[in-house]
Amino acid sequence: MGRPSSSTQPSTSRAKVGRSVTPISFVHAILEAYNRRAIDPAKVLAQAQIATSTLSNPAARITAAQMERISGAAMQELDDEALGWFSRRLPWGSYGMLARASITSPNLERALKRWCRHHGLIADDLSLQLSQAGSVATLKITENRDLGGLREFCLVSMLRNVYGVACWLIDARLPLLGADFPFPVPAHADVYDVLFQGAITFDAACACIRFDASYLELPLRRNELALQQMLQHALPLTVLPYRRDRLLAQRLRQALGHHSSHIHTATSLAALLNVSVRTLHRQLSEEGTSLQALKDEARQARACELLLSSTRVIKQVAESAGFRNEKSFIRAFRAWTGLTPSEYRKQSSSSRILPQA
Repeated sequence: MGRPSSSTQPSTSRAKVGRSVTPISFVHAILEAYNRRAIDPAKVLAQAQIATSTLSNPAARITAAQMERISGAAMQELDDEALGWFSRRLPWGSYGMLARASITSPNLERALKRWCRHHGLIADDLSLQLSQAGSVATLKITENRDLGGLREFCLVSMLRNVYGVACWLIDARLPLLGADFPFPVPAHADVYDVLFQGAITFDAACACIRFDASYLELPLRRNELALQQMLQHALPLTVLPYRRDRLLAQRLRQALGHHSSHIHTATSLAALLNVSVRTLHRQLSEEGTSLQALKDEARQARACELLLSSTRVIKQVAESAGFRNEKSFIRAFRAWTGLTPSEYRKQSSSSRILPQA
């Protein structure tokens, strides 16, 4: 079976799926594969309802549905899921094999590393590598040969494919911190914002996508049955909107810790995380927590830090932790720890191990 289409946009709404966003240059890249094989592309162009006049207009765009149709039909007719990018064909079902090898992984990190390793076994024209530096994970492409005129389409497709697979495996949106491409800004640069929805950089050292490394620890949400169903309709899958972010609670913890208490309302936090208030509450509930619980957690951490690392009076600690008055702070702190703030500070100070002379 086939793989998710790389050249169609991961729309954030169903309305975008019907918009003409995909550049005609991506279609020309597919037609180049037909030209190299001396096969007439008339059939797939007709299936995708792409007119000759559209092909002759360099500024033309087609819809995601049209790109899905021409990509899927071309992969089968050419028996090449790489659509001519590589020095040897990838027969129909190659990417399904990669997905099957990755789906038994315990988490996303292992799944992506398997994908990268196994991709090197079926195509050595480029290499995929997953790395982590601090809190940022990077999936990078190293080009091992000149990809010629298919370079842009190949690199964009490769990154979009593995990104779509990653989202599908965890059944969630994986927000990108950025996407880099080693070529000049194309005339259709706006499509990159739709494809990757992150900070886009051109003329970079290599092609890569970056995301919060915490997502690597997420367990996979798919099984063999889900894989079989996905492979039957793989091409349309990557245009479905992934709105659920399974790390929303962690992102919220970071926001609560990094910003002052005056933005700790549901409305301000939802705006900061780019979700609606309703979505914020619903997704936190799905993760087994609540906004109030996370706010209490952040307040407790802040209060404990100040009690141990400063000599501020209790009233000042209460204000810094976001409490309106000292009385409500003491009541809440006792509920959290079983101690008053003064007792906690005294007990912690007496239990510290002093350095030896």
